[in-house]
Parts: sequence; C-alpha cells; structure tokens
Amino acid sequence: MSSSPLTPARPQLTIIGGGLAGCEAAWQAANRGLTVTLYEMKPQRFSAAHQSADLAELVCSNSLRGRGMNNAVGCLKEELRRARSLFLQAADATTVPAGGALAVDRAAFSALISQRIGQHPAIELRREEITRLPAAGAVIIATGPLTSDALAQQIANLTSSEDLYFYDAIAPIVSADSIDFSKAWRASRYDKGEADYINCPLDEAQYQAFVTALLQADKVPARNFETMRHFEGCMPIEEMAARGPQTLAFGPMKPVGLIDPHTGRMPYAVVQLRQDNHHATSYNLVGFQTKLTYPEQRRIFRTLPGLEQAQFERLGSVHRNTYINAPRCLNGRLQLNSEPRLYFAGQITGVEGYVESAACGFLAGLIASADLLERPLELPPAVTACGALLGHLSHPTSDFQPQNVNYGLFPPLENGRMKRADRRLALAERALRQFDAWLAGIEQQLPQVSA
Repeated sequence: MSSSPLTPARPQLTIIGGGLAGCEAAWQAANRGLTVTLYEMKPQRFSAAHQSADLAELVCSNSLRGRGMNNAVGCLKEELRRARSLFLQAADATTVPAGGALAVDRAAFSALISQRIGQHPAIELRREEITRLPAAGAVIIATGPLTSDALAQQIANLTSSEDLYFYDAIAPIVSADSIDFSKAWRASRYDKGEADYINCPLDEAQYQAFVTALLQADKVPARNFETMRHFEGCMPIEEMAARGPQTLAFGPMKPVGLIDPHTGRMPYAVVQLRQDNHHATSYNLVGFQTKLTYPEQRRIFRTLPGLEQAQFERLGSVHRNTYINAPRCLNGRLQLNSEPRLYFAGQITGVEGYVESAACGFLAGLIASADLLERPLELPPAVTACGALLGHLSHPTSDFQPQNVNYGLFPPLENGRMKRADRRLALAERALRQFDAWLAGIEQQLPQVSA
C-alpha cells in the first residue's frame, strides 16, 4: 500500500494472535485508518487445543451463550452488533439452532472470519510464530489463553505474573448418526422454542454408576511443576462430580423441564447434546468438559443411555490457560504500565468467554487506533457491557480471576429496589442507550475510512 504527498501514510500496528480478540482488533484498526500486520502461528504450529488452520477457531463450545437481555452477555453481544463487529457479523451469518442461545457452525464461522481478514487490503496476515515481542512500535498482544511457551515467558517477565495460570477443559463432540434415538429424544427445557437439544436420560442407578466411574477414571495429570486451577465457569465434569454425588444432577445433568417421551416421566438426570455444525451432523456434550484420558472418555461416555455406539469426532482435553493480573499490570486503556506501546486484548487479560474476548479485541483496536492517529477517544461508559469489562480489568483486587461479563460488574441502578428480572432489563436498557451515544461520538472522533 503506497502513499503520496497528498495521502499521509497510515500508522502501523502489529497484532500477535489470530484468535477472536486479535481478528476483531485487526478489523477495527484497519477500518479506522491503520495498516495492520496480524501474526498467527497456525498452521506452522498448533497449540494443544487447536485443530484448524483457520483464524478465530472456537476450541471449546460452539455456543456464544444467551441471546436475551436477562443475561449480561446478551447485552454485550448487542453492543458489538451495533458497532458492526466482525465477530457478530460472522456469528449472525453462521447460526445453528440452540434454543435461547446463539450458537454457530464453528467451521463456517472461522472460515468466514478468515476470508474477511484475508481480503482486507489494510491487513497483512503472516502465518508465523512470534517468539519475541517486536522491539519497537505499537503491538497488541492477543495470544490468548494458549500462548506459546516462549512468548508466555517473555510476557511473564514483563508483568511479573509467571504464576498466573489456570486449566481449562473442552467437551467431546459426537456424530449425530451414532446416537440411539430409541433412548434419546429431541427437546428444549420446558418445550421452549424449537426442539434444539438431544437428551439422553439416566435413571438413579445409571446416574450413580456414571458418577462412580468418573471418580475412579484415569485423568490427564498436571506437569510436576504446575498446580491445577480450574475456572469455575468451565469446570471439568469429573471435578464437579468430586464435589458431591448430586452436584451433576443439580448442574449440567439437571433434568428439570424435560419429560422423556419414552416413559412420560422426568428422568433422574439427563445429558444434553447441542448442535455443533450447520448440517446438524455433529453434537457436543453440554457441560462435559473433561480431563479424562482418551480411552476413559470412550469407555465411560459410551455407558450413557443413547451413546453406547457413539462415534467421537473430537474427544475432550485439558490445557493450560495463561492470563495476566490486568489490574496490576495494565492501565485503564489496556496498555502495559511499564511499556505503554504494548496493548493486551482477549482472554490473556483475564476476561473469560468468546464474546468477552472479541469485545476486548474491539476495544483494544479502537484504543490503539486513536493513540496512533493522535485522536481523542473516550472509553465506553461504565454502565455499558464493554465498560463493565474494562472495569473488571482495571479495579484492583487481592485475588484477580478470569470472569465472564455479568450484571454484577455494572454500576447499580439509581431508582431503588426492583425484581431481579426487571432490574436486569433496566440495566440492559441503560447500557444500550449510553452505548449508542458513546458509539455516535466514536464515529466523529475516529470515523471509519476506506482502505
């Protein structure tokens, strides 16, 4: 891309990591007037959890969680949608049925983002691993929770946070045609919406046998110098089972709102499977993140009614998730305190979840663009979902933990006590109203430009 005396050169931004945050940051920065070099190590090198060479690969669930405003993630998605986020454009274009949730065909979703990034004239995609941070220039570090060892060590040295990590686990995916529908059936809880889930029922004896098998099964051990720390929102199913014999029955295997048409009764427990691709040929086991060894997964999960002949398209796995102590290491604009030319985005900052990662990339892309273009940029109001995420990353705490967006992060309403459902809707209404006003200001301060 060349410039003339009448056309000033576009400022340069380097982004490391082609996941959700890195791609969203690249998209925003390129559309606001920067030239972006985006580094992605795949397919030269794959992490323990990645399998596809595409950008923005979804390695865990294919669900982006609830659509409605009763949950803060629904509000966050709507903010990103109004901001013309690449992440939401791709999600809305590749949806698959999931009841009240927004779920996507993971392959089509990643392929669409890869195509859009690859075709953008202001983005150069380089397929190579970065083992050391560039010595100069603005850089967004969006390497995610699976940051390679060499780069993770350098980041640890910069942040003094080498002991901050936790373990995450992903759920198995089975082939739809290997599920036995003489035992399983399709339904959503309380028959709300379409029958988007496949349900496998267990009686009390089957449930107890399953829990016992989980507790006795072989697990993938941590390396001898690491301690297992699991994020509560993605706890391995065997870890949940170890908390008590009824934990699963009141958690991911709760049967409430489901009546087995084969018996006319509510089962003692149930396994739900959610569609994982557009053609409905693959389903993932909801809430069945696991660190069981592969042979144990095949053996134990095939004891579940309806899954006796299950063909696994992907088995679950456990991997280390790396994150920094953002309130201690970053300023309120996602810049490293000790070296402000370095910005952080995505799960490595301590946000948790696909939507939150993309939102963090959206913000980092805008902030870096404003800084390099020397334009004023107000941060999103604290009452918005994006502002609440930034607040989570900037408020000091003695025990900083990765966190999903939730209404507890929002400033309280001023009009007193309300019912919980009404309060959440009021929080969302306030957030979107102020987000729209903020976004209008952004379009004046930092307008989108042609490449």
